[in-house]
Amino acid sequence: MTEQPYDDSEQEWGKSKSQLKREMQDLQDLGKQMLALSNEQLATLPIGDTLRRAIEESHRIRQNEARRRHLQYIGKVMRQEDDIDALRRAIGAFHAGSEEHTRRLHLAERWRDRMVQEGDSAVGEFLDYCPAADIQHLRNLARNARREAQQEKNTGQGKKLFRYLRECIDEGERN
Repeated sequence: MTEQPYDDSEQEWGKSKSQLKREMQDLQDLGKQMLALSNEQLATLPIGDTLRRAIEESHRIRQNEARRRHLQYIGKVMRQEDDIDALRRAIGAFHAGSEEHTRRLHLAERWRDRMVQEGDSAVGEFLDYCPAADIQHLRNLARNARREAQQEKNTGQGKKLFRYLRECIDEGERN
């Protein structure tokens, strides 16, 4: 009978109890950040109905110990969510000083400037970048912003284009 040497790579060790606790604490911290968001911001997050109801319910809880237990429940529910990293990025984008928020702002500004300067070629490239955008609406906004820049008037068309670009970029990166 030949003995096979012990192969450590075949044996899968589960996560340690400490690692599980750290991960659960991270989810609870993320849950705390979600509780600080407004209802409009919560509506845009990619979360399930169970988690959404748990967050709404937490706003009614006033006692400290009950809030702590409910936060643990939110962490438990968050373990069932599909993409926690996407959720972290979405929450990070809401914080005005965050790198993600700043990056999206700069990206929208660059696209707006290109559309005003280059015209329909930049619009076409943006549609390749963000195919969910409404092509007709985007072309009208870009045309109006270009006209505004040529006439050197500030009628708010550049801002409208920028806002729409931000919406498209935010929506595209959420999906």
